[in-house]
Amino acid sequence: METKVNVINDSEHELEVTLGYDEISEEIKEAYKKEGKSISVPGFRKGKVPMHMLKKLYGDAIEYKAAEDIANKKFWDIVKEQNLEPINVPAMVDLDFVRGEKLFFKVRYEVKPVIEVKDYTGLEIEKPIYKIKESDVEKEIELLKKNHATFEDAEKVDGNDFKITIDLQRVDKDGNIIEGQKNENFEVDLSDEKTNPVIAQNAQGKSVGETFDFSFIDEHKHGEETHREEYFYKAEIKKIQKSVLPEENEEFFKKISNDKATNLDEMKKIIYEDYEKYFADQSEKVYQSNLLAKVVENNDFTPPKGYTDSILERLIEAEKENAARYGVKDVNVEALKTNLRPKAEWNAKWQIILESLAAKENIKVDDDELKNLAEEESKTTGISVDKLIKYYKDSHRDLSLLEDKVIDFLKENNKIKEVDPEENKKEKEEEKNEQ
Repeated sequence: METKVNVINDSEHELEVTLGYDEISEEIKEAYKKEGKSISVPGFRKGKVPMHMLKKLYGDAIEYKAAEDIANKKFWDIVKEQNLEPINVPAMVDLDFVRGEKLFFKVRYEVKPVIEVKDYTGLEIEKPIYKIKESDVEKEIELLKKNHATFEDAEKVDGNDFKITIDLQRVDKDGNIIEGQKNENFEVDLSDEKTNPVIAQNAQGKSVGETFDFSFIDEHKHGEETHREEYFYKAEIKKIQKSVLPEENEEFFKKISNDKATNLDEMKKIIYEDYEKYFADQSEKVYQSNLLAKVVENNDFTPPKGYTDSILERLIEAEKENAARYGVKDVNVEALKTNLRPKAEWNAKWQIILESLAAKENIKVDDDELKNLAEEESKTTGISVDKLIKYYKDSHRDLSLLEDKVIDFLKENNKIKEVDPEENKKEKEEEKNEQ
């Protein structure tokens, strides 16, 4: 067997393979046995046609089909032996089979290009430092009280601390009923920020059995065109309930804190600490995202199309699985392709930059690291170290660990510029307005 790898360009290679007929004769024999089981000719039962007759009548077709199967199998055998690492679905671009003589084929495939990474150290990267306000903590206290509120029947809506049950009838702009557009027993929390303020406003002073009108405008995009429609409704109040907030006593604070707080100050401290952890985590995520985005921007290039497409397919499958979990059946795949392609392209760029950077800086994940990880995980899972190591390699866990190492390297070799996100937003808006 002779093999040759032709470099078409940085991201596209082509494998040429030449096999003598004697090298594939066993596979050819197996093909005759397999196909012969389903072939019948006059005078012979199915599967009982003599070999010489099979070769005479169907030899060309059987052997050519076998040659295609052999070429496909040999390609993947060579990929494994020579560590070729195709990153897309390979394409057979040439197959020349001469019965009794040879099998020659070419397969073209994409590879991750090795790029000369630059400008990835000494950068100044913005990291938002979120400030916790007393008003945020107080708002959280009020939300907790609201979530533990009880409701008592009321005769009239007198404020926003009410929940009403209404029958909703859609009407046209002249107040005429639109048939088939009625929702019954619809609950509306007038204190909810998401509730249309017109509903809360027009329900004021109303009693059970009384009605009020309201309208709202729905505005959304259809491609580049903005679609705007006004909806009109008549609401009949079926039930009114007033929200009764719990008292701020020891029992309440113990309940909402799982016995960690007994008074308002202790509860505020817990909330403040929770906010601190949350904002610190968000700050680090935004910083990391800004850092990687800058590195990709400084090393921008066009990633291989097939590689981008394969990442896009994985993203689409993940979205479809997520939709299925929420019972969504009709998924617009074409819209997903359009919306997710920029993300797929960015991920393709980052993965190639990541591996090129790791090679340049000699950042590696060796077998000892995988073994140490497996030994730790084995203690908690009971799975053998060898099985875990095999799983890590099969699932490319080493690539995930390599990414962690590269990101740590980037964080160590770049500078953080702490910014106030609110002030930063104002400055950018002002700059935009001045342009």
